Amino acid sequence: MKRENEQKAVSFDLEVIDTLKKIQNLLVIKGREYRRNGNPYHNFEVGAKISGQIPEKVLQGFLLKHLISYQDILNDLDNEILPRVDVVEEKMNDILVYFMIQKAMLLERINNQ
Repeated sequence: MKRENEQKAVSFDLEVIDTLKKIQNLLVIKGREYRRNGNPYHNFEVGAKISGQIPEKVLQGFLLKHLISYQDILNDLDNEILPRVDVVEEKMNDILVYFMIQKAMLLERINNQ
């Protein structure tokens, strides 16, 4: 049992390291792709002007699609349907990216007050 737990711990640590690298890469690549005039929040701010919501809620709307997919994965697990590895990678990483952007937006708002 102890050896099994040690293996789980090593596997977990490796997954965390791998995920952090992927998230960093996604944030840089997507950041460049969506940035306008040096503004990493361009899409959320334009979305706010169009919708009348604050940029943070616009981001939440973008995130919702990924959270629904995540919920679908959990519902499938209840029915003993396993997701593909690439689907787990994509959905979880996208969710983490949106939360990282949301954190940065919130901290910027706080620092600008």
